[in-house]
Amino acid sequence: MHFKTTFLLVLFAISLSACSAQKQEVPVVKQKLPEFSWDKMPLYMHMRKSTAFTKKEITYLSKFPLITFEKTTGSKSSGSTEKGTIKAAKAVKKINPDAKILYYKNVVINWKGYSEDEDFLYQHPEALLVNAKGEKALMPNGKTGFFDISKDYVREYWLNHVKKVTESPFIDGVFLDANIKVLVPFFFNSRVGEEKREAIKAGYLSMMADLDTQIGKDNLLIANIIRVRSEFEDAGRAYLKFFDGSYLEGFERGNSGMTYEDYLVKGIDAVQKSAREGNVIAMSLGIGKGLKNAVAGIDDARQKVSINENFTKRLDYLLAIFLVCAEKYSYVYPHDGYGVGSSAVWLKTFPQYEKKLGAPKGYAKREGYIYTRSFEHLDVTLDIQNKTAQLDWK
Repeated sequence: MHFKTTFLLVLFAISLSACSAQKQEVPVVKQKLPEFSWDKMPLYMHMRKSTAFTKKEITYLSKFPLITFEKTTGSKSSGSTEKGTIKAAKAVKKINPDAKILYYKNVVINWKGYSEDEDFLYQHPEALLVNAKGEKALMPNGKTGFFDISKDYVREYWLNHVKKVTESPFIDGVFLDANIKVLVPFFFNSRVGEEKREAIKAGYLSMMADLDTQIGKDNLLIANIIRVRSEFEDAGRAYLKFFDGSYLEGFERGNSGMTYEDYLVKGIDAVQKSAREGNVIAMSLGIGKGLKNAVAGIDDARQKVSINENFTKRLDYLLAIFLVCAEKYSYVYPHDGYGVGSSAVWLKTFPQYEKKLGAPKGYAKREGYIYTRSFEHLDVTLDIQNKTAQLDWK
């Protein structure tokens, strides 16, 4: 071979090697947002199970693009919620690496099942919130306490705990709960007084800002935050600055002295604005009246679900509420509680989920209490005054 040709080939090989080395040095950036498609109904999953999931259950879960493993997940079979969540997430990721999985962490309530929390509180019992008399502040159940997040070292522990869990390659972010309890006056005023409640709120705002700064670049942060309340000027949307989006619950419950339909109009408006701004929306909607002592729209568990005319009408109504709000990165979960042991919709799918949807042709239009919106394969009419909907599939 001619010397010049050989020399050029050697240079080319060196160049390729250098390019390869440069490519290997580029760090892998975690894809933050969930997968999204308008092909079919975009679904969300949110559940808890204290024992290990079966293969059938993991296969079922792997079909969802966005999943929250609630408190107590795997705590009995794996020894803690932390370990149980990571184990379940790993199993789902083995089937669907693109599924986005959120670790549940309450911003203030000391729910049991977290081994690291137990170790921390054993060393620092004073980290629990007490009132002016030195009495432990408690949830309505009379036994569950709160972290005193007005204290710097408590917030530092909380942040380090969350950072440690999200370092797992199987966890894509955090689901943040009880934000509203911290932000509205009544809940903590009645337990620890106004001054302490203000300190808790200030601690929360500082902690959420630090969370966003420390892990928000690579991790999905979804908060239970959008809610129509008299204390919120814009249904809590101002707090979305800390997060990538909002989970929603109790969407139909009504509040603030408004009628059902006026309350729902305000909720729909808040979600529409937030979704159009690019926020992730994870909307959970209770499928109807539940068993005794169940909380409507949140844990309205039932013994069974019969796919009859009444159920179909109810599901169509819920899906219509979602569809007049939905934009890219909006997902819905019509449910009957989050504990898989009492859920009648767990492991099930419904005909509406399997039909072609297609992209929306524009935003929803509203006339009074009636909304209309068209998708490529579906026309939606929602009447919230009469609690009915018409889904016309094409």
